[in-house]
Amino acid sequence: MLSLADVHAYYGTSHVLQGVSLEVKDGEIVALLGRNGMGKTTTLKTIMGFVQPRPGLVEFNGRPIGGLRPHDVARLGIGYVPENRRIFPGLTVLENLELGLSNAPRITDELRQRNLARVFQHFPILKEKAGQQGRNLSGGQQQMLTIARAMMGDTRLILMDEPTQGLAPALVREIRDIIRELKGMGITVLLVEQNARVALNVADRGYIMEKGKVVFAGSAEALRGSDVAREKLGV
Repeated sequence: MLSLADVHAYYGTSHVLQGVSLEVKDGEIVALLGRNGMGKTTTLKTIMGFVQPRPGLVEFNGRPIGGLRPHDVARLGIGYVPENRRIFPGLTVLENLELGLSNAPRITDELRQRNLARVFQHFPILKEKAGQQGRNLSGGQQQMLTIARAMMGDTRLILMDEPTQGLAPALVREIRDIIRELKGMGITVLLVEQNARVALNVADRGYIMEKGKVVFAGSAEALRGSDVAREKLGV
């Protein structure tokens, strides 16, 4: 579904990604792991078009997408859940969700009703709070809203950046279960997560990044038992 081949990326003259190659197959949850500042978030931003690969190839379903604008990438069916739960606090839950429709290739009332019904089926608390402003949600509910908003545009792949950051343990478990549920809904996930134990608990496979490069790749089981994971991630 998604592949990166020898992707380099820069912030100004700073060479952040130094030849990243990885793939995410349809229906998988793939974890992208590593300590802070190793290039994980930049990898997601490069996929989404916020950062341009220079050079390198980014493909989605066999189509090169490097160089596309973020809005155009989203319209292909890629959702993005950034870190820090970026909802619109002054808008209601329903209004936040409807903003996700802007990434759909073609917005119709049928699409709106269908995708809202799907979101509310899987996240009934959001239906219950549909008329409340986003600022009145708990941290876990705000993260749930961010994930649900990414689903509204007929999304097939979701890029998630640190979804459990700053959440209490009970809410971390809730977000973990939501990620599993996404897979059950047929949505593929590329997950950047500082909590390696949580990530490897839900992922099929994983990659470890260090200094802008992938230094280890394998199944979640292999990562959990590897010396590299213990050294690089402390698991």
